[in-house]
Amino acid sequence: MNWENFIVQNCPPSIYYVPNFITKEEECSIMQAIDKTPKPRWTQLSNRRLINYGGVPHPKGMIAEDIPAWLNHYVDRINQLNVYEEGIRANHVLINEYLSGQGIMPHLDGPLFYPTITTISCGSHTVLEYYDQIEDNVSDTNDTIVRHHTTSILLEPRSLLVVKDDMYHKYLHSIADREQDVIDDKVVNLPMLSNVNVGDVLCRSKRISLTIRHVPKTSKMKIKIF
Repeated sequence: MNWENFIVQNCPPSIYYVPNFITKEEECSIMQAIDKTPKPRWTQLSNRRLINYGGVPHPKGMIAEDIPAWLNHYVDRINQLNVYEEGIRANHVLINEYLSGQGIMPHLDGPLFYPTITTISCGSHTVLEYYDQIEDNVSDTNDTIVRHHTTSILLEPRSLLVVKDDMYHKYLHSIADREQDVIDDKVVNLPMLSNVNVGDVLCRSKRISLTIRHVPKTSKMKIKIF
């Protein structure tokens, strides 16, 4: 599969959207494996919970940890796509669980990661919103940061999202806290979707996302904390 054939048109560079990257059987297997994850392995946040596999990214370096075999299968599949430059391979997976009504605030993934992000979605759909932000000189003394909605991407179950270039470096991304999504013409990958039209109302359920990426600064040495 040549993922570069799946570029999303009419948005800043660069987003690639691959429907049905995994099968329904693989999706079911992933969700079953995650359901069996012991509770202490999860990090509970106010609006979702998550698991880091491969280590916990840190500005001083990520202490590399083994990724479970069932999950490493999907890391290998991403590496086989050659979405990174030569010699770079994914070594980290962030698993997020979003229940209906849960989301994430606008943010950038930042410099801890190689600037190419891949995400496999399981369970529910969601809508990823992108924003740019500029300084608005509303007065002589204060500058205000204003965010402008740039584009929306509908992520279907079993799809793969690849984000690079300005869409990684410049544009913030978020998921709104809501239980359903009304599809409008701001969803720029609408022509690539199956049986989804403007005006449709899609109800969310539990979504599991696998964000597979490369952390450049890693160490296999245990760090002693005194």
